Amino acid sequence: VRGAGFDWKKKEDVWDKVKEELEEFEAELRKGDTEKMETELGDFLFAVINAARLYGINPENALEKTNHKFINRFAYVEEKAGIAGKKLNEMELEEMEAYWEEAKRLEEKEQEL
Repeated sequence: VRGAGFDWKKKEDVWDKVKEELEEFEAELRKGDTEKMETELGDFLFAVINAARLYGINPENALEKTNHKFINRFAYVEEKAGIAGKKLNEMELEEMEAYWEEAKRLEEKEQEL
């Protein structure tokens, strides 16, 4: 498609399309039609992936990194719960979020080194 000239002239312009697709997805969420929500989510994801391409970002690698971060942070939350003698399903969301943010801060400190 890009070879045919059907592409953004300036990569910054892609963000209007991403926002448009997000708004369409949100509108379908409010209506509650699962089939249409799925279609609009696909359009939104496609627009985000296209933006990544324009910026030279591999979306699969980006998602893999995010999954890795999630797994590590969740393991930290589980560990902290265990130390506190609690099961996750016994904890308040706010307490789990506090551990999550703690894990995030520790990651950021490690990245600074």
